[in-house]
Amino acid sequence: MKPVIQEEATGCGIASVANILGKTYPEMKQIANAMGIQASDESLWSDTRYLRRMLGAFGIETSTEETPFVTWQSLPDLSLLSIKHHQENGKCFWHWVVFKRSEGIAEVIDSASYLEENRRTDFHNMKPKWYIEIKKET
Repeated sequence: MKPVIQEEATGCGIASVANILGKTYPEMKQIANAMGIQASDESLWSDTRYLRRMLGAFGIETSTEETPFVTWQSLPDLSLLSIKHHQENGKCFWHWVVFKRSEGIAEVIDSASYLEENRRTDFHNMKPKWYIEIKKET
C-alpha cells in the first residue's frame, strides 16, 4: 500500500480512510463530498462518526466505541489511531493515522504532507490516546 497524503490541513481523516480502502485522496475526497463530508470542516479533527460513515459505505465494519490506547502490541492488526491530541477553545482535536500489522510487522501510515517518510515505525514519537478497530478489510 502506497501511503495517501492529505491535501488539506483537515484532510487526515479522508486520507486515512483512503489508505484503508486503497483509494487516492482525490477519489476519497469526491466520495466524502458526495456524502456531505468536507475536508474544510474542522470537526473531522474532533468527531469519529465521519470516518465510520465513509468506511461503512464500503462495507467496512469498525468498533462502535473508541478504545483507550494501552500498548502498541495490544492494538488490533488494523485500526485508526488518534494522535497529537490538543484542545482549542475547550474542544478536543487530533490527527488521524492508520496502524497496520501484517505478518508480524507493524507500521503507522501517517498522511501528513510534511513528513519525509509516511510509513512510520518511530512508535516512541507518537502518543496515541485511543483507537477505532477496523474489523474487516477490503
